[in-house]
Amino acid sequence: MDAVQDNSHAKPELIASDVDGTLIGDDERISDRTRAAVQAAVADGTRFVLATGRPPRWIGPVVDGLGYAPLAVCANGAVLYDSDADRVISARTVDTDTLTWVAQLAVAALPGCGLAAERVGASAHDAATPQFVSSPDYQHAWLNPDNTEVSTEEVLAHPAIKLLIRMPGIASSFMIERLTPLVGDSVDLTYSTNNGLIEVSAPGVTKASGLTALAEHLGMDDSAILAFGDMPNDIPMLTMARHGVAVANAHDDAIAAADEVTASNSNHGVARVLERWWN
Repeated sequence: MDAVQDNSHAKPELIASDVDGTLIGDDERISDRTRAAVQAAVADGTRFVLATGRPPRWIGPVVDGLGYAPLAVCANGAVLYDSDADRVISARTVDTDTLTWVAQLAVAALPGCGLAAERVGASAHDAATPQFVSSPDYQHAWLNPDNTEVSTEEVLAHPAIKLLIRMPGIASSFMIERLTPLVGDSVDLTYSTNNGLIEVSAPGVTKASGLTALAEHLGMDDSAILAFGDMPNDIPMLTMARHGVAVANAHDDAIAAADEVTASNSNHGVARVLERWWN
């Protein structure tokens, strides 16, 4: 792979960046250098958006770190969110019958797994909608103070933007391999950590589909996107973008899918690319 492809020289019209492992460093912060590069791009009229597995309610700290409230593709493409207005623009959910069917397959194929569901309301802080619910045997992959513990039946009782299947001690890639032949193309499976957690979305929902919908919302062509990512859930957008960039700390599959590899997330990888045009 060449370090820099020809497409990297054309100024992008739309920049899309993953958050965890890409835009933010291992210290969970956006560096001053990255913030300055993003703000320079925005000041020049280029749209900068987030494309993340995070739900809307976890976008606030990113907005604070950027000093800019971008549009965001959330939940791996299921939700378009306007962080400035705190408004969910659109959401694609998995229906309850499909949630139940996938859950039954998961429990049979991955005995001992726990289940959780990510839901969405009209805003990031819609108190009327419990936005993350988990079964009693679900072991969280990271701190989740927003969790509401319910029965397994209740986890599956309402449409969700994501079903999460958790099995600590097992690689997420192994879980995907076990479940994919069973579900086929009825849902979309991906993962953003290899620590025993896979995410189930409606069929065809990926960061690429979310970016296409976001570009349509903006009245823009999606052919001039510069995208940054680090994990398998980023691969669809890295390959659909005019120029896909993986950070050096990325998963091997994301690196293989990218047009270019930049420095790591903790070494200003995103900023180093943006500084070609905005320095």
